[in-house]
Amino acid sequence: MSGETQEDRRSRGGKREPNLAGSNLSTPPSAHRRAGLLEAKIDELPDAFRTVFVLRALEELSVEEAAVALGVPEATVRSRFLRARALLREALSKEIDLAYGDAFAFAGARCDRIVARCVGEA
Repeated sequence: MSGETQEDRRSRGGKREPNLAGSNLSTPPSAHRRAGLLEAKIDELPDAFRTVFVLRALEELSVEEAAVALGVPEATVRSRFLRARALLREALSKEIDLAYGDAFAFAGARCDRIVARCVGEA
């Protein structure tokens, strides 16, 4: 919880300000890639799920506030948020599974170095 009130969010037009405390301007490229991947997967969510996910996870609206904003029952907000998270988890898991093959590719000179070191230690 951010300790922020509904009034605080409204005064900024409902937008959450980025939390820059502890951030580093020299963020590693891998963090940028992860953020980019997450943003891309959020963008790929079906509209109904993406809207609820953005309101709940990014804008930090309560279930009640999101339901009022969307004109849907609170139960719908809850189920769409859970489903959006499950879809994101599944999509990110597939990306990770695809990356395994590239993470430890042993081809060419790298493979020769690894084999030479292993044979030399034996």
